[in-house]
Amino acid sequence: MLATLIRQTGRFDVAEEAVQDAVARALEVWRTAGVPAHPRAWLITAARNRAIDIIRRDTARPRKEGAAHAMASSPFDESGGSSGATDGPDGMLSDDSSLPDDVLRLVFTCCHPSLSAEAQVALSLRTLCGLSTPEVARALLVSEATMTKRLTRARQKITKAHIPYCVPADHELPERLSAVVTTVYLMFNEGYAATTGDAHVRVDLADEAVRLARLLHALLPDEAQVIGLLALVLLVDARRTTRVDHAGDLVLLADQDRSRWDPDAIREGVVLVGEGLRRTPDRPDRFVVQAAIAAAHCLAASVAETDWTAIVSWYDVLSRVDASPVVRLNRAVAIGERDGAAAGLLEVDAIGGMTAYPLWHGSRAEFLARLDCRAEAVQAFDEALSRPLTEAQRRHLTVRRQSVNG
Repeated sequence: MLATLIRQTGRFDVAEEAVQDAVARALEVWRTAGVPAHPRAWLITAARNRAIDIIRRDTARPRKEGAAHAMASSPFDESGGSSGATDGPDGMLSDDSSLPDDVLRLVFTCCHPSLSAEAQVALSLRTLCGLSTPEVARALLVSEATMTKRLTRARQKITKAHIPYCVPADHELPERLSAVVTTVYLMFNEGYAATTGDAHVRVDLADEAVRLARLLHALLPDEAQVIGLLALVLLVDARRTTRVDHAGDLVLLADQDRSRWDPDAIREGVVLVGEGLRRTPDRPDRFVVQAAIAAAHCLAASVAETDWTAIVSWYDVLSRVDASPVVRLNRAVAIGERDGAAAGLLEVDAIGGMTAYPLWHGSRAEFLARLDCRAEAVQAFDEALSRPLTEAQRRHLTVRRQSVNG
């Protein structure tokens, strides 16, 4: 709804207020009148009408009245789409683009090159992907206070610099692509492995990220990072149904029923990995390499048959193009599987700046437990448990702590 209204009005503030008012109106009206046959169309129509009122309210700016008139007179279908568009930052968004989907359009819109890469991704995740400010902060490994300031500064810059909320033309897409791909990837991460809450897997977010990755691939099939993104989300998502049991408890990779992994998604992902690697023989792409790591896991018939040497080698490649703390942590875990707990712990402890990240403490705890350093392991488990986790992660770490402490 928000993406559709932003496209129609060209203004985030108007669209957000209109959507909020439409939802509030629905909560009031539907209690007595019942839910309509087409609730999305009802909501978007109500929001659209509210947006027109908001624009007309600003009588001091004649251009806004023209924008409201153009919006009110443009054709409108039941799905909430508008077949007309005019150009200009104060009116309707320009439509000089082949982008096929409102949400994808607006992610590209948020990723304006005048903003920093971090601000582009943060704004997209917060505004259009449904993530809260704390979730965006955890996705980008910064504090909530830092993320709040970053989002505020981004919105202020958009206002002061008069950056138009207009869909980029096709020739402008490449300079925004990296931030868009990162946004979809982080959206999938939060869906596949939530950072907090009752549900460890947020199916709505994961499905939407896969959908956007497919749209990107259909739009830009020759872009290596897009190929890598689609391969990665397919290969990881293939394991989704085995990650929690019927009671909602976490199932580790080693204990998952691999016969229940999605073979079609794995086949499609592996083919895409091969294509991505062929397109990047001399300059590795971080999403293609991550997809290659996911493929190595998916192609192993059991955890005992996992080629940890190959996985560590892929992480070595990935570290050259993305030396982020999370990549280093994943590499450390793989080294621990290949070379033993002592080697893994040494690598984990060498990573700085991750004391706020619960999985860093959890990894330390597991390696310490394997080394029979029980008191230190319990302390590390406690550190992990003191930070934001899903309920499934919290139960798992609590059980592991008890087993080590007992």
